[in-house]
Amino acid sequence: MGDHSRPADDPADVAEALRLAVGRIARRMRQAHAVGDLTLSERSVLARLDLDGAESPGVLAELERVRPQAMATTLASLEERGLVSRRPDPADRRRAVMTLTDAGRKVLADRRSESVQNLAAVLEGDFTPAEREKLLELLPLLDRLAERL
Repeated sequence: MGDHSRPADDPADVAEALRLAVGRIARRMRQAHAVGDLTLSERSVLARLDLDGAESPGVLAELERVRPQAMATTLASLEERGLVSRRPDPADRRRAVMTLTDAGRKVLADRRSESVQNLAAVLEGDFTPAEREKLLELLPLLDRLAERL
């Protein structure tokens, strides 16, 4: 693989190595998706609605850091498949909020289960308990990085 013993004093070197590693992981996970499966954007919106509850399309676009038009396309696709529903905002009936449907929860759980099983199989077969612990320790840093990008 690569030389991961480089000093971390050059943020550009760390950034490039991280971009490459995360890019490879994302590509491999996308390649494992079945044809007709959720896109990463669709999956992210379903997961956000599942975690945070109902939200307006505009707020979802902000949270997902995409243009409102891109969010509208994503939500239309999810709504067409019955995975989300649109209803008036109880606080402001002129505004719509999106909610996760039971079908959306099921698809998300099934997909999450499949992804988790694939990752778990690799982690169990190819990584030692100490290596898994190191990965677990990195997660808060990766989450913080994702939030700040």
